Formats: sequence, C-alpha cells, structure tokens
Amino acid sequence: VALKCMLNFNVPPVKNSIGEPVWKVLIYDRFGQDIISPLLSVKELRDMGITLHLLLHSDRDAIPDVPAVYFVMPTEENIDRICQDLRNQLYESYYLNFISAISRSKLEDIASAAIGANAVTQVAKVFDQYLNFITLEDDMFVLCNQNKELVSYRAINRPDITDTEMETIMDTIVDSLFCFFVTLGGIPIIRCSRGTAAEMVAVKLDKKLRENLRDARNSLFTGDTLGAGQFSFQRPLLVLVDRNIDLATPLHHTWTYQALVHDVLDFHLNRVNLEESTGTESSQAGARPKKKNKKSYDLTASDKFWQKHKGSPFPEVAESVQQELESYRAQEDEVKRLKSIMGIEGEDEGAISMLSDNTAKLTSAVSSLPELLEKKRLIDLHTNVATAVLEHIKSRKLDVYFEYEEKIMSKSTLDKSLLDMISDPDAGTPEDKMRLFLIYYISSAQAPSEIDLEQYKKALMDAGCNLAPLSYIKQWK
Repeated sequence: VALKCMLNFNVPPVKNSIGEPVWKVLIYDRFGQDIISPLLSVKELRDMGITLHLLLHSDRDAIPDVPAVYFVMPTEENIDRICQDLRNQLYESYYLNFISAISRSKLEDIASAAIGANAVTQVAKVFDQYLNFITLEDDMFVLCNQNKELVSYRAINRPDITDTEMETIMDTIVDSLFCFFVTLGGIPIIRCSRGTAAEMVAVKLDKKLRENLRDARNSLFTGDTLGAGQFSFQRPLLVLVDRNIDLATPLHHTWTYQALVHDVLDFHLNRVNLEESTGTESSQAGARPKKKNKKSYDLTASDKFWQKHKGSPFPEVAESVQQELESYRAQEDEVKRLKSIMGIEGEDEGAISMLSDNTAKLTSAVSSLPELLEKKRLIDLHTNVATAVLEHIKSRKLDVYFEYEEKIMSKSTLDKSLLDMISDPDAGTPEDKMRLFLIYYISSAQAPSEIDLEQYKKALMDAGCNLAPLSYIKQWK
C-alpha cells in the first residue's frame, strides 16, 4: 500500500477512478529494486502509469516532459547522482522518495544543487518513505538483500569485530525495524534475551522510538495516516532473539516444499532460478555436452498452488501437481471436443442444429480459456520446480538425512550409526555430512569423547569436509 501511494505521487490511489494514470518514470537503486520486485510485477507498475523503470546509476536519457519518481537510499553516491540529474535537467519534475530518513546535511546538498541548476520549482516533493525492509509474504519480511553479509550471523559473531563495526551493524538492523514499525503504524512492546546482540538492538530501537514520540508535532506515529494512531491498546509484540539460542535449526535438512526450494535451489526474493538441461545434440561419440537453459520463476502470493502447498511435505506436493495436471487435461479435452464440433462444414442442417446447442457450451469454454492458460502455466512451473527438487533429494538422499536429523533433535533412538551415514559415499555432499554432524554435536547432551571425535573427524576428512565449522562449533559449545 505504501509503495502504491508513493508511485501515485504520495497521494493514496482513488478507487474506481476511470481516468488514465499519469505517465511517469521510476528511478530506483539496487535497494529500491529489491523492495519493489517481490511486491509489484512489471504489469502492475504499468497499470500505475510507470512506463520506464531504470536504475539510478545506469546511463539514462533525458525525457523532458515526464515526471520522475525516485526511490533510493540516501547515500552519498545517490545524492550526488540526483544532483547531477537536476543539473542535466533530465525530467519535467522530481519526486524524491528516500527509503530511509535522509539527514539534514544531505537535504541541503540537494537544495544547493537545485538552486545552482535553477530547478527548484521542478523538485515537487521530498519524502522519507521508511520502507527499508523487504516484504516477501503477508507475514514475512527480511531486513536486507544488498550487502546482506554485512549484517549476517557471521558478521556479528566474528572474534575480530570492532565496536564501531558492531554499532554500524546494530544501526542498520534498528533502522530497518524502525521503518517496519512506522509502515505498520504501531509501537511495539519489545522483549529480548539479555546480554546478547538482541539486547543491543532492543535498547537502540527503544531509544529511537521514544525520541520520535517525544516531538509530538513531527511524530511518525500520530495523525490520520496511521489508522488508530499511537494510543490504540493493540500494540504489537516484538520478540528479539539471538540466533545462538538455536543453532541446529538453520543446519537442519528440511522436508516441506518452500523450505526445500530455499535449501537446494537458487531461491532469492521469491524468485527461483533453475538450470534446465536440454539433452545432448547427438548421441555419437563426439556429442556435445548438454546445454543448460536458465529459467526463472516467481513464486508469489498470487500463485494459488504455492500458497496452498508451500508448507506441505514434499511427497504431498508431488501428488498434488499430478492431480492438478489430470484435472487440467480433462478441461482441455472438453475445449478440444467443442472446437472439433465447430469445425464441421455448415452445409447440412445437422451441423447447424448442433451449433446452436453448442454455442452456449463454447461461450463458457472460451470465457474459461484465460483461466485455463494460467492453470497450465502454474502446473508447468511447479512440475519444473518440483522435478528439480526431486533430483536433489534422490542424488543426495535428503529424505534419509531429514529423518535422521529429526531423530537426533528429538532425542529418539537412532537406527544406524552416525559413522555409517558420514562414510556412505552415495549419501549427500560433504556439506550435507557436515551439517548432519554439527546438528549431532550441538544437540548431544554431552560432547563426544576425544577418541570418538577423532574417529568422526577422520571420517569427515575422508568424505572431503572442511573442518573449520566443527572447530567453531566446538569452541562455541
């Protein structure tokens, strides 16, 4: 909603207005691109009057009679580039939207550039959008995608981190969370685990929220823009926990559809990239190797099958794809049958009388065609994605890993020894084996004895594992 409002020049879009949208250009940076792409498709952007969407730092031609909506982070390079655009008089008017709040000094830089370029009247609006987070689903968002290794688990926990670096990471996280609550329009009750990075984030966020509320006139949480305003009693609860509380889960091999796609395929901001092999050119001895086609699919909220099955265990998903395919084929046959009836030459009277009976049927068949095509597209998409996942499961025996790890984590009795799993050459990649052993190591009540550990280490080395993760976890434990 916030993005649509922004693309409509920061005026909430009016329902049922028949007027043409105002044509405009959207200029974003990589951060803006990541925020918009999971939420709005190219078609939706076009419906809102966006004719072109371009990266800020690409070579852009002047389009003098079109307004431009900018959606960028307030960084030095971005501000410089905007000032340059003003000097070059690229667009008719400029609506500057900053993903995070822009500082006073940077605003003054833009102002002086606008005065220098004689473009003050063209800068229509400057907005802080507070949208520095990426929404992937109705109930899930992530903080960042560009430079995400800068705020990763590793970044926070590496031994040589300096205080200033830690402050920067915490500020990045706090800024995103603050943006999230501004957009949500609610002030959270914050709970955190003590003595961890989570507490640092909580303290900083608390301070930032309080400072904002102190200045009642400029508070982001008052006024009509945000629903019930700050004094509603329904305050969201924000629970901040440190990853160290539960290190086994991210290593765990999964068994539900969405988690498997994320684990074994290249799945990023709701888009999955697949490599499809198209078969060899010819089967002679000099045959060329298979050519790889890259395909990407969007798995979004509008995809009914994905919504329904993303949390289902994988075998169920495979079955459902099959059922969908069968029901689609039945519908397709019906349309084909009607088409063949319509193809009859109109000489004899039988054909004419059949026509009038079938016109009604045909009309309904034709009106259901777009729906049928969309169904076909989704079936193809999920057949391809599920097949790719299945290949990984088969080649790496992921079902065996999943069951074995479940037993370790739930402290059940194990049916075969861990050493057998690690030394089985057909089961999984070295990384799979390392993940399995780390889960065992983290979850076991007492650490394995030195003699056992040496044995495991040797087996892991033979399997081609890198032992660095083990030494980290050992020290951590």
